[in-house]
Amino acid sequence: MYGQLTAVDMRVPGYPAFLASVFAFAGQSTKAAMVAQIFVDLATCFIITLIAARIAPEASRRRVALGGLWLAALCPFTANYTAVILTETLVIFFTALATLVLLQTDLGATALNASATVARRGAFLSNPWFLGGLVVGFGTLVRPETPLLLIAAGLILLAKWWRPVDWRKLVRAGLLMAVGLILPLIPWAARNWRTLHDVQFLAPRYSELPGEYTPLGFTAWTNTWMWRFRDVYLSQWKVNDEEIVVSQLPPYAFDSDDERERVSDLIDEYNEALTIDPNLDQGFREIARQRTERHPLRTYLKIPGLRMLTLWFTPRVELLPSSGHLWPVREEWQDDRRDFLVTLGLTAVNAFYLLLALAGAWIARRRPGVALLIVFCIVRTLFFARFVETPEPRYVLECFPAVIALAAQVFTRRVMVSSAAK
Repeated sequence: MYGQLTAVDMRVPGYPAFLASVFAFAGQSTKAAMVAQIFVDLATCFIITLIAARIAPEASRRRVALGGLWLAALCPFTANYTAVILTETLVIFFTALATLVLLQTDLGATALNASATVARRGAFLSNPWFLGGLVVGFGTLVRPETPLLLIAAGLILLAKWWRPVDWRKLVRAGLLMAVGLILPLIPWAARNWRTLHDVQFLAPRYSELPGEYTPLGFTAWTNTWMWRFRDVYLSQWKVNDEEIVVSQLPPYAFDSDDERERVSDLIDEYNEALTIDPNLDQGFREIARQRTERHPLRTYLKIPGLRMLTLWFTPRVELLPSSGHLWPVREEWQDDRRDFLVTLGLTAVNAFYLLLALAGAWIARRRPGVALLIVFCIVRTLFFARFVETPEPRYVLECFPAVIALAAQVFTRRVMVSSAAK
């Protein structure tokens, strides 16, 4: 009935619970929520410092930790999200904390501290495998893809413990992480079963309401061409809300004039009702199938590859009053120099962090724990480039604790050089 609250499961409850806790003390003030997120972000900076120090050589840990703290505190991309009511700040915190906990396991153990790691296995509740899974479980209540960190850990363990003699350790670590992950999700799953009679530990894949139709055919079609973030505004984010203008879509959305006309007819039909029903969706699905048959590598390799570039190599101005446009350079410079300089500056800052991280990963490539940071970034990037319908740069911000911790490792090399000079 209109005007009544309706129970749904379209979003996991962690972030609403965080906001409710803030509002309970400070009233329904978005400024209070932003202040709370600032403190969460500051805590994340110190956790990143500990991660950087954990994978650094003992003689260099203080210098690396200080470098990591400065890099984390000065990073504009994570700081921007403290000023908006979005999940990024909180889930970055849980991701960083879970990473630090998992580095206390065999994933980050050296030959010198392996015996200490074994000694901690006796206590179940203090076991780092269980605690790592538990923190990921709470993070999953904020964003459902948080278990990608455990998938990365599992892949490393499979590579490390593939011999039969190690299978017992592999199974034990996997079970402990799984139990830790599931425990925080049980109340949410129980609520969904009791209220909605649905077995749902996370949230619906496409965040749809009960009984709502999801236009997967339309998504299949956009997956054959959409790789720029600006194209999301022209297509996916208009569905069921605004008219889609065919002339605004990029040329690479069509393989021929005939295909453009077919798409135009379908979009005209959509614009009449501002909804995509199953029959209309089937038309988009058929065009997607034909485009994939003609160019399978484009759908399965090229577009995901270009989406990876969008996820990582952008100015990250989606929260700022800036266009994010750099090309053509002459026109952008003449039209709005301030906007151009802001975009260019943030592009350079993003590149600076990534280049430092690559250099740090190379310097620390043989150290325990580095593999977890690298594999997690790869797993998360592949997941969002291939299996998520919109290439939003914010989706890899959860990788920035790993990026910054790796970037801080460049300070190790400076210490080594100075020591050699002496």
